[in-house]
Amino acid sequence: MKEIIATKSAPGAVGPYVQAIKANGMVYCSGQLGIDPTTGKMPATVEEQAHFSMKNLGAILTEAGSGYGNVVKTTIFLADMNDFAKVNEIYKSYFGTDFPARSCVQVAKLPLGGLVEVECIAIA
Repeated sequence: MKEIIATKSAPGAVGPYVQAIKANGMVYCSGQLGIDPTTGKMPATVEEQAHFSMKNLGAILTEAGSGYGNVVKTTIFLADMNDFAKVNEIYKSYFGTDFPARSCVQVAKLPLGGLVEVECIAIA
């Protein structure tokens, strides 16, 4: 059985998908852009967007009864791989020393002109 996870503490989907699905003891989070959920706007810098991407994932994980410590895999999508070091520093601050498996790729374009998007899979 699957359960749709939705929280107002993170931006709603910008297309035909949900924030996350909880199934078989796992949480599958859709990619989160760096949108400020209180304003609905995306900040200008990659650093601010990276923080909001991670905070939005955290809100979704919390709604699903999980958290950063239960994340087993992430994927980071960057509009520019030159931002890797900046995003990496912010990303690691959310996990401490218990890092999940991860992929990081540069993409041609992200929705809404985003600079970073992060998705994850976690234990519920």
